[in-house]
Amino acid sequence: MFEQITERLQRTLRALRGTVHVDEKALEPALKDLRMALLEADVNYGVVKEFLASVREKALGEQVMASLTPGQQVIRVVNEEMTALLGGAQVPLSLVGPSPHVVLLVGLQGAGKTTTAAKLGHFLRRKGHSPMLASVDVYRPAAREQLLQVAKSANLAAFEGAAETPQEIADAAQAAARKDGHDVLLLDTAGRLHVDEEMMAEAAALSAAFSPCVTLYVADSLAGQDAVNSVKAFADRVGLDGIILSKLDGDSRGGVALSIVSVTGLPVLFVGVGEKFGDLETYHPDRIASRILGMGDVLSLIERAQENVDEEVAAQLEESLRKATFSLEDFRQQLKQVRKMGPISKLMEMIPNMGGNVDMKALAPGEDDLRRFGAIIDSMTPDERQNPSLINGSRRRRIATGSGTTVQDVNQLLKQFAMARKLMKQFGRRGGMPLDMMGPSGL
Repeated sequence: MFEQITERLQRTLRALRGTVHVDEKALEPALKDLRMALLEADVNYGVVKEFLASVREKALGEQVMASLTPGQQVIRVVNEEMTALLGGAQVPLSLVGPSPHVVLLVGLQGAGKTTTAAKLGHFLRRKGHSPMLASVDVYRPAAREQLLQVAKSANLAAFEGAAETPQEIADAAQAAARKDGHDVLLLDTAGRLHVDEEMMAEAAALSAAFSPCVTLYVADSLAGQDAVNSVKAFADRVGLDGIILSKLDGDSRGGVALSIVSVTGLPVLFVGVGEKFGDLETYHPDRIASRILGMGDVLSLIERAQENVDEEVAAQLEESLRKATFSLEDFRQQLKQVRKMGPISKLMEMIPNMGGNVDMKALAPGEDDLRRFGAIIDSMTPDERQNPSLINGSRRRRIATGSGTTVQDVNQLLKQFAMARKLMKQFGRRGGMPLDMMGPSGL
């Protein structure tokens, strides 16, 4: 989503890095570029105006730190203000009060509430909770059946009662959750194509009847500033505790994410970053700002590795690297571990751009490449995997035939493997970065 604004901002910040003296004259072109980048990204005009005024005031008014150049000082200010624009600090989901904790999800039709309910249930289960899902949408055809199917796919409990009104369904679902020992009840409410009185009244009635532990608005990141206006309408009538931004992996300009906290005053708690049930991430404003400014997001990368990578396999790969015995068998294991963490392109976005001199995303192998590499290695004999120097011309043709690929594909794999092994040896030899800080098997 942030690709366009990221490229524009990085160009501006690169021009600032070599600045030896920051004054109004030097700062004005950079602020103009920042203004155009934010407005083109559909950020609220008032938000842009306040953001630039704050950057100007702090960039010109602060004393330069001894460890920074004037240009670096401006970049630091932009980073801090971008973090503040996105919300400042991470706000966790707080589940307090009697069990089951009722979490009310509201929003417009098509924003992804039902899928988000399943994603949130999946997230809560990973955190040790026992969630149940229930749909109180009695208007949209098959809405309740859709939630049942989504819950089944996510292996989550869902209420299947036959009550007819939204409040009756919610009452029965709460009783069922309490009886079956579920500590969280996620209520998926009805949506409309636009804000209307009937939807508002129904959501307000449910909120008054159940006093939910948390009421969250699911905002479609692709909807532009209309999504921001809808949040304000719900907040005024129903009362909201926070926001979930859905479809953050979509192809929009990012204006919603950059405006919604400042305009509404509500925190963003989660963001949907993909179609899988595990693609719901806690929202960290500082990490989002770091990604937008091309500084990477190593902390999120480490967290994803910890959640998805087999520690025993990673330890074995690390030992192979330390002993300089990294083989194609190890490489195959590494590919399997990395694929668990999600698309390579997304992982590369979390790695700092090495000062902007290298396009890390351009270096990322695609999912088809990873599958092809795995098939090629599977077609090798154990001896070939341990000692790739055995692979001559005839063996390459045999491996290509066995894996349904070409000799060129086999050559590409062997070349990339040789480069990876050389790089790992360099890290291990000079100790420039401890292997346990590089992620699984040196990622």
